[in-house]
Amino acid sequence: MTATANDPQVTDRIEKRLEVRAPRARVWRALADAKEFGAWFGIELDRAFEAGATVHGRLTMRGYEHVTLEMLIETIEPEHYFSYRWHPGAVDPALDYSAEPTTLVEFRLKDIAGGTEITIVESGFDRLPASRRAEAFRMNEGGWNGQSKKLAAYVE
Repeated sequence: MTATANDPQVTDRIEKRLEVRAPRARVWRALADAKEFGAWFGIELDRAFEAGATVHGRLTMRGYEHVTLEMLIETIEPEHYFSYRWHPGAVDPALDYSAEPTTLVEFRLKDIAGGTEITIVESGFDRLPASRRAEAFRMNEGGWNGQSKKLAAYVE
């Protein structure tokens, strides 16, 4: 697995690129099948992914079991592109994040020699309330570093 670092001057978008030794069809299942997504991401989801659906889940990662997430599935283009919207860094159960803008999380897949290139982009941080923007970006920048490694290990 290889990953790219994020430019510290960019505040609206996180981008990670990784190469995995797994066929695109395998990577696609890990992304687009809600049960498989939950297995590597660390979340228990309440329904299958389909474009336009709202999916709810509870994190299963140690220390974050109290966190519930809502994902609006935007686009599913089999074996090429998957995207959803969510509220980044929404980890305080006492706060209602529903009125805040969401960020867009995108996964793009491309065949490469020996496997698949995965590009993960999360964008829209500059639209978040100023009081949460920097912390949400920081949390998700680190989060995608870890999740990229978990996804790679899961498919390889």
